[in-house]
Amino acid sequence: MPETHERIREMPLEQVMGERFGRYSKYIIQERALPDIRDGLKPVQRRILYAMYRDGNTYDKPFKKAAKAVGNIMGNYHPHGDSSIYGALVFLSQDWKMREPLIEMHGNNGSMDGDSPAAMRYTESRLAKISNVLLEDIDKETVPMVLNFDDTEYEPTVLPARFPNLLVNGSTGISAGYATEIPPHNLSEVLDASIHLLKHPDATLADLMQFVKGPDFPTGGIVMGTKGIVDAYRSGKGRIQVRAKTSIQEIRGHREEIVVTEIPYLVNKAQLVKKIDEIRVARELDGISEVRDETDRHGLSIVIELKKDADAQNILNYLLKNTDLQVSYNFNMVAIDHMTPVQVGLKRILQAYLEHEEEVVIKRTKFDLGKAEGRLEIINGLIKAMSILDQVIKTIRASKNKADAKKNLVAEFAFSQRQAEAIVSLQLYRLTNTDVVALQKEKQELESKIAAFNELLSNKSALQKQIIKELRAVKHDFGNDRRTEISDETAKVEVDEKALIADEDVRVLISRDGYIKRSSLRSFQSTDSAENGLPETDEVVFEQTLSTLTNLYLFTNHGNLIYRPVHELVETKWKDIGQHLSQELGLAHDEAIIKVFALKSLDDENAVFLLATNDGFIKQVALSSLQPTRTYKSRAIMAMKMKTADSRVIAVDMLDKRAEYEATLFTNQAFALKYAVSEVPETGAKAAGVKSINLKEDDFVVGLLVNEVKYDGLYKVGIITQRGAFKQLKLDLIPVTSRAKRGVLVLRTLKQQPHRIAGLAFYAQNHELLLTTSSLRQQTILTTDHPLGDRQTNGSFVVDVKTDGEPRSLKLGRPVSDQPRDVSSLF
Repeated sequence: MPETHERIREMPLEQVMGERFGRYSKYIIQERALPDIRDGLKPVQRRILYAMYRDGNTYDKPFKKAAKAVGNIMGNYHPHGDSSIYGALVFLSQDWKMREPLIEMHGNNGSMDGDSPAAMRYTESRLAKISNVLLEDIDKETVPMVLNFDDTEYEPTVLPARFPNLLVNGSTGISAGYATEIPPHNLSEVLDASIHLLKHPDATLADLMQFVKGPDFPTGGIVMGTKGIVDAYRSGKGRIQVRAKTSIQEIRGHREEIVVTEIPYLVNKAQLVKKIDEIRVARELDGISEVRDETDRHGLSIVIELKKDADAQNILNYLLKNTDLQVSYNFNMVAIDHMTPVQVGLKRILQAYLEHEEEVVIKRTKFDLGKAEGRLEIINGLIKAMSILDQVIKTIRASKNKADAKKNLVAEFAFSQRQAEAIVSLQLYRLTNTDVVALQKEKQELESKIAAFNELLSNKSALQKQIIKELRAVKHDFGNDRRTEISDETAKVEVDEKALIADEDVRVLISRDGYIKRSSLRSFQSTDSAENGLPETDEVVFEQTLSTLTNLYLFTNHGNLIYRPVHELVETKWKDIGQHLSQELGLAHDEAIIKVFALKSLDDENAVFLLATNDGFIKQVALSSLQPTRTYKSRAIMAMKMKTADSRVIAVDMLDKRAEYEATLFTNQAFALKYAVSEVPETGAKAAGVKSINLKEDDFVVGLLVNEVKYDGLYKVGIITQRGAFKQLKLDLIPVTSRAKRGVLVLRTLKQQPHRIAGLAFYAQNHELLLTTSSLRQQTILTTDHPLGDRQTNGSFVVDVKTDGEPRSLKLGRPVSDQPRDVSSLF
């Protein structure tokens, strides 16, 4: 039986995937995404230029349909989708992306606003003049040629590239495990550096940077600082800040406007204008009255018109910091060098280019030398034939045919085959004395050229001079001035945030359940203040007239702090509900706002917060430890760590470190403990604090009262029990002891149905107290109607819990009588 071979092999999936992905990675690295270090082109770009060159679609010929070029490229060289080829072709024509565009186009080829180009059936294209410099001498065997995908055509693996295109036009690409980001540079500077390196092979990076100052983006702009440039040119990686070119101009009405004439590289102009206008509409800063894009055929122009007396420089600084008027550009200079992806610096790129240029000139010279020597051989044969013309004619007439004539000429007169071919092909009109003179002149010219070619091939110095001559010719024809300015200033921008906000008074409301809003005073005053838009089940925690420059600190019962500047609050009518905090950050289903502080400044070194929990913990945390972070809009700040899932913050007070305070805690089972706040240590934001009171089993803290020591005798405490009894006593009846003790009773103990504290109020003068029950009924208690009691009484009943529900909270209302000294506003 004939031997059979099994064609199916069992292989582990890991091996199959590894091998296949390895092939794919090698292909996209070498043949798709990364540019060649010599000509700075990716394969698709090289094929586009070569195909259009072969098709005669050059700068000195009429434009041709882009669809024709794409079809030719796809059919002969690049077997991929027409959209990807057309996209690459369009990219090569876009003068806001390419420093020296390689394609000229008629029709819509996109815009800086991100507009798509017209379909290829509507546009026309041809090679730009500078592309001929990349392709020059490609027909003189200067670069390797390989068969295309179907072995019907030859294509170059690299272009002769008579200038360092990798640096001049830059490159961007992403492949498997590699990415490249090379910025465009100025052609004249790059050629000057190349010439200097050719003359001085040991030149340092500092020497080369005397010529190449930094990137030269087609859209101009300003590069801030040089450190990132030096890092990138040394190692291939670096980061720079690119800033738009702007000016502040005075306009009518003693106002000013900011005019942007150049924007950073690859920034979408339409999106930039939209972002600036969104800042104006959202009133993130006050002072911008209008944003206009006035770009036309004369150049880019974005006009930001300002209001009267607006701080133009500060607004510009804010826009630089918060929009794409200033962006980061990250160098990542990776290119294919000898079929390997390599991260390269400035000198390595120039060295690789000069090696390529030297190789191209040598190959071209050898090609021209061979052509000249072949022509000289023919000229020598023709001159010799002229000197023995009669014998030559006689020999030819005696021959049977052309081949026999060539054979006889070689045999009788020692002509070479090429000379014999030229003689038998000679036209009769050439047999004149004048033509002999022309042949002798051509011979002299050829001998001179051959000597020059041999000099180039044998003399390194002569070869370098020729390369320098050709580089200078490219600079003369195509060199232009730098567009991007290199500044020694740093990119850091200082913004006075308060100067950007209009200082005006607004009415602010914050509810327990998380609704927050601001309204104009006009809206507030024209509406009944009770019609605040809140649901009936919610209640107001904070309501006050504030400046838009004020900062709000909202503390929740879960130990979180929410920061909101007043000017960022959503402005609504007073009767509207406002915005819920859950629209920007997550709140737990049972999380509630318990205290709000309005702060004019966040830099008060003496400000400290005192927080207490229901399970008996207390802490002090400085304002400096609770500064808002960058993510304050979407994430709350932890102000106090909760010990258990049932732990809740029940009180927050803001104190001054320079004053002496006492803290009095009240528990549900009517224990009260007073001690100096100085006994509570100051801790970090994420700490749980220390033990505040020694709780009995099933007991919990219901309130914390804080007073300055010097005002201790002025304060009274109103207590409401779960049975509906109200009593008030002076705060100084509770003795001062130390932290973490049990405390003293402030209600008389009963064996049957003992009273438990349901709510507290703290006041220094007589007030209306607002009592809310479990059935949401509200009742007003006048403190003047009730006597001061001692610690052993339970007060008098003020509410029928069977009909009205159990008391839930007790809050201060308006004062009902004047006192000699009102100090309640201090707390």
